[in-house]
Amino acid sequence: MGHLLSKNGYRLKKRTRKLHHRKKKKRNCFLQLPCMLCFIVHSNSTGLDDDSDHLEASINGSACRHNSITGISVPGVGGVGIGAAAASKLAERYATLASPEDCSKFLLSPRELAIWEGQGRSLLSAVPAKLIPPPALFRTAGVSVTVPIPVPVPGCTSDYTEMVCKRKCSEVQRCTPCKQPRCAFAAPDGGLENGGVGGGGGEAASNSETGHCHLPLCPLPSSSASSSSASSSSSSSPADGCCGLGLHADLPHSSDSSPCCLHHYDDCQARSSDAVDHSSINHLPSSILLKVLSHLTVKERCLCASLVCKYWRDLCLDFQFWKQIDLSGLQQVNDDLLVKIASRRQNVTEINISDCRGVHDHGVSSLASHCPGLQKYTAYRCKQLGDTSLSALATHCPLLVKVHVGNQDKLTDEALKKLGEHCSELKDIHLGQCYSITDEGMVALARGCPKLQRLYLQENKLVTDRSVRAVAEHCPELQFVGFMGCPVTSQGVIHLTALRNLSVLDLRHISELNNETVMEVVRKCRNLSSLNLCLNWSINDRCVEIIAKEGRSLKELYLVSCKITDHALIAIGQYSSTIETVDAGWCKDITDQGATQIAQSSKSLRYLGLMRCDKVNEETVERLVVQYPHIVFSTVMQDCKRTLERAYQMGWSPNTSNAS
Repeated sequence: MGHLLSKNGYRLKKRTRKLHHRKKKKRNCFLQLPCMLCFIVHSNSTGLDDDSDHLEASINGSACRHNSITGISVPGVGGVGIGAAAASKLAERYATLASPEDCSKFLLSPRELAIWEGQGRSLLSAVPAKLIPPPALFRTAGVSVTVPIPVPVPGCTSDYTEMVCKRKCSEVQRCTPCKQPRCAFAAPDGGLENGGVGGGGGEAASNSETGHCHLPLCPLPSSSASSSSASSSSSSSPADGCCGLGLHADLPHSSDSSPCCLHHYDDCQARSSDAVDHSSINHLPSSILLKVLSHLTVKERCLCASLVCKYWRDLCLDFQFWKQIDLSGLQQVNDDLLVKIASRRQNVTEINISDCRGVHDHGVSSLASHCPGLQKYTAYRCKQLGDTSLSALATHCPLLVKVHVGNQDKLTDEALKKLGEHCSELKDIHLGQCYSITDEGMVALARGCPKLQRLYLQENKLVTDRSVRAVAEHCPELQFVGFMGCPVTSQGVIHLTALRNLSVLDLRHISELNNETVMEVVRKCRNLSSLNLCLNWSINDRCVEIIAKEGRSLKELYLVSCKITDHALIAIGQYSSTIETVDAGWCKDITDQGATQIAQSSKSLRYLGLMRCDKVNEETVERLVVQYPHIVFSTVMQDCKRTLERAYQMGWSPNTSNAS
């Protein structure tokens, strides 16, 4: 087709794809839109005589190619159309126009506008709705020009797309993707393009009440020109939806497919592929995958998860997983692995190498030199390690707050002196069963670490009252103190009364511990919540009675193998309102009376240990279990029953065990 009101329509030529190499010619046209009148006037034919048959058909009420596409209707005989002579006269007058201004005056004069609007047809009826300018461009001096949507007329077999300028419509912008099962395309004036009329209007009206998209369905594109009008008239059929079950396989290859349907088909294909792709766990955000992988152990991440794919391998190497490294019990860990970790991950803050027999001082020293931000170091039962590794940690890691090196025979006072010299932030230290440590190292540690809060010693045979006094004087923030099996006496323990924040005190197996010292500690340490006096034969009923009366914050009291009787249990039930746990196992003088009295009188008791209290009958315990279900009674039979119940709950059965 030509340009709207263009006088040079006959000079149009097809342009090649390399338009950017040539300078575009300036179009001398009005409104830059197709004009059927230009096509008629500037065609190779000399007039409208050759089309007299079509004009006669127009007079008889049939739609021809020219007047149905252009939409120009002039009232003639019977008010139906114009004759051949009138059309030829109109064409001759238009051919004499020399400028776009003359064309506009000719077209938009009141007379021609009245003729134009006579039949309610439009000059731009075949133009896609997206290319039609706003109606304001067609108004002048209070006269408006309507642009109705063409209605297919039976009997017209011509394809409208033949008259569309390929240059103008080859790059039509695709419509916005529709979110409905089938797409719809609305014209600017509220109508439907591509002949979407008929049943679609009723569907739109019904959908508007339900809140859904009220646009009717797009017609299924056809492969031939003759089927385009037929598809327009049958667009209301459900089987013609472009996303329905009747979708053709060759839909994207059809040359006559509408832009809306093509776009919606591509959109549906993309959504279906996205739905398949997004079902993979790898499409989750990396933060969520890191959270999932964080529930795995280091062994599971290294030997299982990291072997899934490269993406998972990169996730398993994330620095968050290598801040807190737990390598305990892994016999494959050696010095080379620690060196690699130290060289690649210098942000390690916590490491646990307990029971790693392949790690030596060299590996730990290398780790310490590359990880100055290390804060927590745990190495239980690493007997091959000595002062070199702990001294390197103290020198290169001044931010250490936790050091647990229990059961290391090679550690001496030199390592403790290094800790006291460089690690002033140390708060938690465990030196159990380090038999070479003496009071000299403990005093140096206490003086250099005033922020110490937890100190645990176990069977350190060279630690005496001097160490207890040093930690009590220089570490006022101590909350947890343990001297199990150490050769300390009541003269050293009495210094612990200066610790006002003391909450947990472990004095198991102190050979020279008397009742007066224990009672004084309970009176002075008002925040004491847990007291362990097991394996001390000097503790008697009177001491327990004072503990029950003075221990206002006491919740746990352990009296295994102490020299107590039923009076101790009765005093706990009578005087204490805070004690929840009492363990009196292996106390031979405990009988049914003591167990019954404490269960009846105590308001706070939740656990009573009676293991190997041979004077307590099992029938009495069974009765107490029924009467006081909120209290857990620990005996040989009761513990066996609870173990079997947990096994049954986990799916164990005796028959299965016997068969295996």
